[in-house]
Amino acid sequence: MKTLPRLLLLLALAAGSLAAAEDKLIAAVRAADDERLAATQAADPARLAAIFSDELRYGHSSGKVDTKASYMQALTSRNTVYESFKYQERTFKSAGPGIVLMTGRVVIHASNAGQKVVNDLNFLAVWREEAGAWRFLAWQSCKNPPPADAPGK
Repeated sequence: MKTLPRLLLLLALAAGSLAAAEDKLIAAVRAADDERLAATQAADPARLAAIFSDELRYGHSSGKVDTKASYMQALTSRNTVYESFKYQERTFKSAGPGIVLMTGRVVIHASNAGQKVVNDLNFLAVWREEAGAWRFLAWQSCKNPPPADAPGK
């Protein structure tokens, strides 16, 4: 009978240890995403190169798909300027060793070729651990429809 309480205690300790490791993992990826946003707004080539995976595939809500090189070119040339990112929702889920999925909704204020753009997007992003650092591997987004007019208007 003494074995069962010990086993339950070991299981509880292991579960707590796993939860703490998961929290630490998510905090690291959240920090990497915060750096991605800051580097994108700054259009800083060194910071962008450090956070983007060499295998980046960035699928815009317009249908255009960029690689690391083409996306960095668009950002550093200031053809596309991101002014703000406002997450309405941002969640992270470990999908396996070294892979974290980030999903949510974001409102992005930007300008493209001098034209102001506001995009309300749902997204899926993939983060991968590469050489001990979290790198932005993929992004796919779709535009949310504009809100319907209120009844009676």
